[in-house]
Amino acid sequence: MTAADAFCEAFPATFLAFHRRDGRRSELTNASRAVLQHLALTGPVSIGEAAKHLERAQSVVSDIVSQLEGHGLLEREPDPDNRRRTLVWLTEQGFERLRADADVLDRRLVAEAMDHLDETTRRGLIEGLNALVAAAGREPR
Repeated sequence: MTAADAFCEAFPATFLAFHRRDGRRSELTNASRAVLQHLALTGPVSIGEAAKHLERAQSVVSDIVSQLEGHGLLEREPDPDNRRRTLVWLTEQGFERLRADADVLDRRLVAEAMDHLDETTRRGLIEGLNALVAAAGREPR
């Protein structure tokens, strides 16, 4: 058996042991996720700028922003360069929600399993996965 065969046989069991089962995708609509992701990449922007980038009507983006603000995921702040403009930006809770939404694996399950490994094994596992991703020509996260 090659190393590739061994990895490919171990991966499905790993995924099944640790994948998320909490239905996280149902909590954010695609439109809300798009607004949060855009802000995370660009930094604070006006609703008009976000609407232009997302190719949506300003009123639609304004409604999405108001909903996300009501859930504590976004906040409005004055533009430091132009006090007449208002920018929207993610709160700490917004950053956390976006990160959790992107998770494929259940961090709690992984942490519990990692607690049973010694530090050298944990470090080797993480370094090995990062090296495999880098060998594929991708940037490890």
